[in-house]
Amino acid sequence: MTHQNMIDPEDHPEIEQTDFDRLTAKGISRRNFLRGGTAAMGLFLAASPLAQAIAATSQTRASKLLGFSAVPASTADTFAVPKGYVAKPLISWGDPILKGAPAFDPSGNQDAAAQAGQFGDNTDGMSFFPLSEDRALLAVNNEYTNYEYLFAHQGKQDLTADEVRKSQSAHGVSVFEIRRNSQGEWQVAPDSDYNRRITANTPMELTGPAAGHDLMKTAADPSGRKPLGTFNNCANGQTPWGTYLTCEENFHGYFASTQDQVDLPARDTRYGLKAGNRGYQWYRHDERFDLAKHPNEPHRFGWVVEIDPMNPEATPRKRTALGRFKHENAALTIDRSGHVVVYLGDDERGEHLYKFVSRDRYNPDNQKANRNLLEEGTLYVARFRANDGEIKGKGEWLELSHGKNGLTAENGFADQAEVMIFAREAATQVGATTMDRPEWVAVHPNNKAVFCTLTNNKNRGQEGQPVGGPNPRAKNNYGQILRWWPTNGDHTATSFDWDLFAIAGNPTVAEGLYAGSDNINADNMFNSPDGIGFDRTGRLWIQTDGKYSNTGEFAGMGNNQMLCADPETGEIRRFATGPIACEITGLTFSPDQRTVFVGVQHPGEDLAPSHFPEGGNSKPRSTIMMIQRRDGGMIGA
Repeated sequence: MTHQNMIDPEDHPEIEQTDFDRLTAKGISRRNFLRGGTAAMGLFLAASPLAQAIAATSQTRASKLLGFSAVPASTADTFAVPKGYVAKPLISWGDPILKGAPAFDPSGNQDAAAQAGQFGDNTDGMSFFPLSEDRALLAVNNEYTNYEYLFAHQGKQDLTADEVRKSQSAHGVSVFEIRRNSQGEWQVAPDSDYNRRITANTPMELTGPAAGHDLMKTAADPSGRKPLGTFNNCANGQTPWGTYLTCEENFHGYFASTQDQVDLPARDTRYGLKAGNRGYQWYRHDERFDLAKHPNEPHRFGWVVEIDPMNPEATPRKRTALGRFKHENAALTIDRSGHVVVYLGDDERGEHLYKFVSRDRYNPDNQKANRNLLEEGTLYVARFRANDGEIKGKGEWLELSHGKNGLTAENGFADQAEVMIFAREAATQVGATTMDRPEWVAVHPNNKAVFCTLTNNKNRGQEGQPVGGPNPRAKNNYGQILRWWPTNGDHTATSFDWDLFAIAGNPTVAEGLYAGSDNINADNMFNSPDGIGFDRTGRLWIQTDGKYSNTGEFAGMGNNQMLCADPETGEIRRFATGPIACEITGLTFSPDQRTVFVGVQHPGEDLAPSHFPEGGNSKPRSTIMMIQRRDGGMIGA
């Protein structure tokens, strides 16, 4: 059995209607979960009418959404797509996007000024903003850079001041126009006035409860409201009022010190901050990254940043009401009440899943007023509950507001600003569930269900990270995909029901839980689900950032990949495979769904033998791929 059929309430009057709301799409077999895990973990499930109904309706049903032939796993240095599709590079690291910028020089000797006008490195989350039927803007994250390729010396020596600026210029966000030609293919328009690079040195504005707080003030910015730059921008979000949300993730790795010992408080080390040399070396020539000299500077990173791609002069705004942690993406939806709800994952082992609810309501007739909706609201963090042996249950959103749930001065939180700046500590204080690295979140187009990738967690089972609930495996090397339904379809509600849509694994070498759920088989297996997103038809697209050794626990999985799932039947098919040593991350569709743009990040990392995308003996480059059907049809159909 690969998935489960829909349950008709009329066929099973013994089951509560609320149970049917949770069973609209079960991609994982409870029976298989128990069969694989009972001996190892002592799990059990009582024989309830609900369980009997699930078992009675467990049968294979073909997906009506997935209309392509699956791609086999691959270890080749290429980007493979299904028969009837074609994939071409749209833009690669170093391609010029600002007027007058030079072409990419593979020698590694180009200076900071050249990189500042070129597409940044390591493409990640991205969004498509239409200008007309045949013109659009792409806003794209450039998460980080690989020094083995950025510099001729491969990062093996101390950086010069210009090399630090070059590294900083390879980070951030690239905004550029694309135009569709007569053959229906999109091409970059480097002459466009919309084109823009946002880097680690771009002026920003802080808004929300932490703006202007003493913990945000520095010698260079005594107002605590005007930080410089954004970097390690992982995934993204998009608002209905036309702005782009870029999410700062592993900011800690850019801070170091000229001093060997720096006395950092525990609430800072919780974010990974520490003294001593870091590989990026920015602190050598940019003093604000020296922890000993500017201990408040790290507080100005780890936020969601809102950018207006239509206005190259607009100042990006860091929205502190959404909390400070290692953000993966920002999945935004408009609740039927009109409130804006943003789901947020904190991508680190044992961290948490969050939700922001705006104070004010969205007004489709006043997009200018909507520009401030992310400035004020309430942040929540998730706690999951489940009976022993079950991979479904209920949960609640715990409010992170000063004065509530123990977030008081007595417990170390002087005001709401400190709750937001140290959101991780606040989540621990209120009793949130530790998770297996919450990464991307995606809301189904029908607005009823929400999905989140939990990518892996080698520490699961250790102190503070118990096995159970949505994290059912110790030393979780494969990851899983979580799903939940807000109570009564209300995204502002503080309760929800949840299950696991899929548990990744390897059924060819493992048994029990490590073989994966019933919708995982030898032809579609993968590890470390990371990026996810829906198209408007309801297909769930899954991207991986996992082990590509193709040996041992990962035998048969090949390079990282993109898969497509039917949320109703649970079926999963592999849609694309990437080149050697890459991560597949970032996806966005043209409005007609006849083009999907997919990111290939860090091909050939650590000097692995990749020459993607140009082949031959060329230097590997992070690249956005443009995928279309040869017959011009809709992607995936």
